[in-house]
Amino acid sequence: MTSILLQAQGSGSGLQSLILFGGIAIVFYFFMIRPQQKKQKDTKKFIEDIKKGDSVVTIGGVHGKVYATDEDTVTLEVDKSTKMKFEKSAISLDSSKKQAGN
Repeated sequence: MTSILLQAQGSGSGLQSLILFGGIAIVFYFFMIRPQQKKQKDTKKFIEDIKKGDSVVTIGGVHGKVYATDEDTVTLEVDKSTKMKFEKSAISLDSSKKQAGN
């Protein structure tokens, strides 16, 4: 009789463990994976929407205004007469939004 009760508890425990791991997977998705995907999507949209006159910061920390854009590159004006060319993937954020947040 006790062996039947132990077997019944064992199968219930397995179901509870499965539900627990499923819950952990759902929490992991909503707190880790989904926000990262949203951030990547926003970054991609920002890089595609860069236009002349935008103030940006590169991943190396260079601040400048967009002077010209190509399909893959961005030319930044970092000083009155100094222009530098960067890959679009090197642009990290819009510096005017960063300053507005401070």
